[in-house]
Amino acid sequence: MTLKFGPRRGTYIDISRELRGREKPLSTDELRDFERFDLIYRSLCTLLFNYVPVSGHPGGSISSGRIVSGILFDAMDYDVSDPDRQDADLISYSAGHKALGLYVMWAMRNEIVRVAAPDLLPDSEALQLRLEDLLGFRRNPVTRTPLFLKYRAKPLDGHPTPATPFVRLSTGASGVGVASSMGLAFGALDYYGNDAPSVHIVEGEGGLTPGRVSETLAAAGTASLKNAVLHIDWNQASIDSNRVCREGETPGDYVQWTPMELAYMHDWNVIYVSHGIDFQHILAAQRRAAKIENGQPTAIVYRTTKGWKYGIEGRGSHGAGHALCSADFYTALKPLIRNTKIRLPRCEDEQRCSAGKESDVLEGCLWEALISIRGIIENNPEMVNALFQRLSLARGRLNSKNRRPRTNAPRIDALYATVEREGSSIPEALQLTPDTVTTLRGELGRVLEYYNKVSNGAILVAAADLLGSTSVSTGAKGFPGGYFNGVTNPEARTLSLGGICEDAMAGIFSGLTTYGRHIGVGSSYGAFIAPLSHIAARLHAIGNQARQAITGEPYKPIIVVCAHAGVKTGEDGPTHADPQPLQLLQENFPRGTMITVTPWDPQEMWTLVSAALARRPAVIVPFVTRPNEVIIDRQALSLAPATAAATGVYLLKAAEGKSDGTLVLQGSEVAYAFVEQALPLLKEKGIDLNIYYVASVELFDLLPETEKENIFPAKLGEEALGITGFTLPTMYRWIRSERGRKMTLHPFRKGHFLGSGQAHMVLAEAGLDGEGQFKAIVEYFKG
Repeated sequence: MTLKFGPRRGTYIDISRELRGREKPLSTDELRDFERFDLIYRSLCTLLFNYVPVSGHPGGSISSGRIVSGILFDAMDYDVSDPDRQDADLISYSAGHKALGLYVMWAMRNEIVRVAAPDLLPDSEALQLRLEDLLGFRRNPVTRTPLFLKYRAKPLDGHPTPATPFVRLSTGASGVGVASSMGLAFGALDYYGNDAPSVHIVEGEGGLTPGRVSETLAAAGTASLKNAVLHIDWNQASIDSNRVCREGETPGDYVQWTPMELAYMHDWNVIYVSHGIDFQHILAAQRRAAKIENGQPTAIVYRTTKGWKYGIEGRGSHGAGHALCSADFYTALKPLIRNTKIRLPRCEDEQRCSAGKESDVLEGCLWEALISIRGIIENNPEMVNALFQRLSLARGRLNSKNRRPRTNAPRIDALYATVEREGSSIPEALQLTPDTVTTLRGELGRVLEYYNKVSNGAILVAAADLLGSTSVSTGAKGFPGGYFNGVTNPEARTLSLGGICEDAMAGIFSGLTTYGRHIGVGSSYGAFIAPLSHIAARLHAIGNQARQAITGEPYKPIIVVCAHAGVKTGEDGPTHADPQPLQLLQENFPRGTMITVTPWDPQEMWTLVSAALARRPAVIVPFVTRPNEVIIDRQALSLAPATAAATGVYLLKAAEGKSDGTLVLQGSEVAYAFVEQALPLLKEKGIDLNIYYVASVELFDLLPETEKENIFPAKLGEEALGITGFTLPTMYRWIRSERGRKMTLHPFRKGHFLGSGQAHMVLAEAGLDGEGQFKAIVEYFKG
């Protein structure tokens, strides 16, 4: 007895069967040109790995080369003269370890245009990847070798980043690239509608095994992400295995599905290419994918051989290759040498060759090889002209499509204009009345709703099965209900991203936001989303930084909502009520790339979110609690107005007379307990303090040094006591004395995880309730 798949919107196609008895896509001459191009490509991969020793992944770069050649020279509609053209189809190397191949492919395409029609190349070298730039493969920006400097070579990262033209994302980290690439497709589909640019995603079967990839495939299939095309280089080899998947009757070392089954299970169209090295089959499959009109995403699975004709096949060529200038290396180059009669550099002196590993000797050899490759390309006018004509046709097709944003398309510019115009004062519709009841999460939802309406839906929201629970669903209020679907519900602002899938959610929103027309907002328990989104958030920040370095454009923020934050989620117990997430993120990213916000009073929400958006970091992380809160009459209690939170750190309450000391608070639970319970007891006791609140360390750090010193003089750290709902290290910045740190209150001060129960019980257990705070303050300042 076997189990069969239920009904699917997607379809399954075996391209070899469709080709039987039909005309093949390439003529004899066209096939010859593709074969010549691939021979040069494979040889240049071999050369680059050799002269930049122990670097790159030659096997996967080679096995995917023919797939990518088909995408670039036949499938895509794009403009080779404008890498940033918004309406163009995109290619994304989710398999970032194939970066060696990406750089070689880009450089060879650039050479094709340079020889055939140099005027079509972008004017700026920053928007090209030249053959000269291969001198910078896996080189640091501080490299000072002679040829690297002479030819202004780009330092090419070990895995792709947007510092490289035609690359939108930083990829390569454990499946994040599939999620972020799919985010690009979401962004394109929502902005352009039915005529959306296609997003071609290059991955291998090993890159499908991380859990976040299955989550992403589920999200794309469920949403009918029809403009996504996933090209799977199924070579069966990873770092440790030559049998990643089950194949036929043979079990896999890692998983018991084939790539076709995995994609089809998630309701994708699947095209199987059993001859994944055959250009005729490759192009036939890619053209067939373009003709499918059932509204579902498509996966093309190419059965290939890792390291094909390199001399080392399978896992042995994954992250390694031939020894430097070895006989096997030259054997791998024989087909090129035989066909072109060129002379490549030979390292006859083995000792000199070895000594050159860390010097300019190998750089000189690499440059000599690159010049030889340039000569080969220049001496193949038929190939050059034929491939250039294909690039020209791709540009012409794109122009003729005249893609325009869909009716009622989102307007991210309107969102940022509103931030600039209204961000410093709370809109009347969002102002709160003292003694009313609301939640931090609810007010965050209302802020998102406000910005979403003014931007015509530029904010897309999702949650790990917690839309209403975390109130992020409010952000989509006023738009069509239900989940976004590219065919049946394209104007909904809520995405279904695989269920309880914080991993995929962060990755998808990274790509969505990178596309440039949206802000993605993902929500879950802070205990889960802070660690699970960390890799995607970090790569998003890396990508934004790399992009800004070459264009100067501002970062494009995603919003990661750490909801149900801290010990006030006590009913769920210590597995969920976790004080640790802030420590994972706060001050752990380069300045300006991430902003965490920790409001205590719901009245601060507009101010903090707007201040963060105005700064345009790559990642914004609001920490919001679950329980209801009574709105404090800040003026009656002589507290600073909620708008004071815009500076990140602010004097919540100044001493009324001579100060008895400095107290620093962070976290809604401890601030409410202090204001409602401890503060009256301190007044009765006659203890008068300067009380500071930390609403965002990163916003504070972006202020001028003089302003920071005026707000919180550094000397105060020597006298201050801290009370935090997060972990002790988040207080080290403000509490400098040994005694102050020892007596600072935090959830783990008693040396154990806290128990379950209502918020006030858990706070009491930790000594963070008003009475516990009062006793600790008296002991510290009067003891």
